[in-house]
Amino acid sequence: MRFLRERFPRLPAEENFSFARHTSIGCGGTAAVAVFPADGAETARLLFELARAHIPYCFIGAGANVLPADGAYEGVVIRFSRMQTLEAEGCLVRVGAGVTGGRLLRFLRERELGGFEALTGIPMTVGGAVAMNAGVREFHIGERVVRVRGAEKGGLREFGNGECRFGEKESAFLDGIAVTEVLLYAKASPRGEIERRLARYRALRRGLPKGRSMGCAFVNPNGLSAGAIIDACGLKGLRVGGARVSELHANFILNEGASAAEISELALRVREEVYARCGILLREEFRRIP
Repeated sequence: MRFLRERFPRLPAEENFSFARHTSIGCGGTAAVAVFPADGAETARLLFELARAHIPYCFIGAGANVLPADGAYEGVVIRFSRMQTLEAEGCLVRVGAGVTGGRLLRFLRERELGGFEALTGIPMTVGGAVAMNAGVREFHIGERVVRVRGAEKGGLREFGNGECRFGEKESAFLDGIAVTEVLLYAKASPRGEIERRLARYRALRRGLPKGRSMGCAFVNPNGLSAGAIIDACGLKGLRVGGARVSELHANFILNEGASAAEISELALRVREEVYARCGILLREEFRRIP
């Protein structure tokens, strides 16, 4: 894209970016370009220039909780894989947005720092995990966030935990603010205990559906299990084209050769059926890329 080459001549870029190749659901179209800023300052400048030129943009971390649309995306994909800061001072851990969950957990285990074992096996980068407040029923990463450095078109900003507005699979960072660095609080823990907890969560995740998916499709409503609700409505195995509700776990939509439109249609049908039968309006956990 000429605009980016002129204003950011040294910014690494990938042309003809394929959403299908870079997301866990494995569908969607392409973007003309994806870019890889080095840090928060470069990200903030990039957002400013894109906003001034009225060019849309989206963020992708590990690509695990997103549904990109079919066809061409008329904007810029911003990725954070160059942001790899990972250092600890006591129980405080500074982490760049592009650090994967696996790398973070290995780093913590080596230093006998615990508290994050529930994240094992979840495909994630730390930036995306914080933005989505990733986790499981008994733990979400926002519980151990001390401070977040975010980039927006107005510049860099520091967010204390209370300013992050962490909720059930949501935060303040889903409205156009890029997470670039996070300060986390871990707890000292013997390596043996950490490894036992890691093994427990790995075993639990082995029971989840295999294949291409977005992870859980819907947020658990008010302490209830979205999967159990969908199952009770008899929707396991429901199919739209190549998209299917898993028979193993009803909160997973599997891509078996589906288009993004078919995935979207199946998610809509599940929501409508659950609302019609139970009066519960499920909220999508995944983020859509127009």
